[in-house]
Amino acid sequence: MWLLFAVLSSVFAALTSILAKVGIEGVNSTLATAIRTTVVLAMAWGMVLLTGSQGGISGISQKSWIFLILSGLATGVSWLCYYYALQMGEASKVAPIDKMSVVITVILAFLFLHEKITIKAAIGCTLIGAGTLLMVL
Repeated sequence: MWLLFAVLSSVFAALTSILAKVGIEGVNSTLATAIRTTVVLAMAWGMVLLTGSQGGISGISQKSWIFLILSGLATGVSWLCYYYALQMGEASKVAPIDKMSVVITVILAFLFLHEKITIKAAIGCTLIGAGTLLMVL
């Protein structure tokens, strides 16, 4: 089931780039990011309320709060940078560079979470990096 949701995530991420590129025309990138974020916020809280999971807020540890807040800040900075890059560049070049986050995630997971990098993962990361270079050069 995780694979289905991962594929759907990829499809919707691709739609995000295309829809944003069309929608951002003539709009300040920071304002566009704020509008997008407001929609995401409303949708996320709607799902929390729909599933009745709001009761779990009181059980969140201080450590989880800190890291969720830091993750939110990183997401916000990422989106601001992405929209600014998208406003100035071509979606077909901005999106692949954005997806280099896969390679960076594997490296950071190795360094900070002590996850193993298999030969297969190393080859995959190398191919992603090489593919990104081919697409943007």
